[in-house]
Amino acid sequence: MTPKRRRLWLLIGSLGTLGVAAALVLSALNDNLVFFYSPTQVAEKSLGPDRRFRLGGLVEAGSVQKDGQVVRFTVTDTNKTIAVVYRGILPDLFREGQGVIAEGALGSDGVFTAREVLAKHDENYMPPEVAKAIKEAGQWKERK
Repeated sequence: MTPKRRRLWLLIGSLGTLGVAAALVLSALNDNLVFFYSPTQVAEKSLGPDRRFRLGGLVEAGSVQKDGQVVRFTVTDTNKTIAVVYRGILPDLFREGQGVIAEGALGSDGVFTAREVLAKHDENYMPPEVAKAIKEAGQWKERK
């Protein structure tokens, strides 16, 4: 084998290895990618069941039902609502009328099963995605 062919095979092998490494990195990133949607966006898009995403909005007043560690509530962006089921301990700041982001998947029955629930951390903060969704729905009220 001539040195020229040896360099060619080394280059082809290196490019193949680089391609495999890039494919593995992209595959890992795709598995960890989680999108944010408001209830209106979930209704507009046809998200497949068991696709993981973040659902954000306000906890609808009068919707929280606790049964042991299972909590059922609805999340709204004042335009659409989605029922949520969560098994676990809720954050201390979780309450009706407050901003919330739940991470999980939408079941085939249309109920969002949350694996994690995040509540806002003070009275002036609302997650940027939730605030944007409420502004787009035309329901944003400025604080004085």
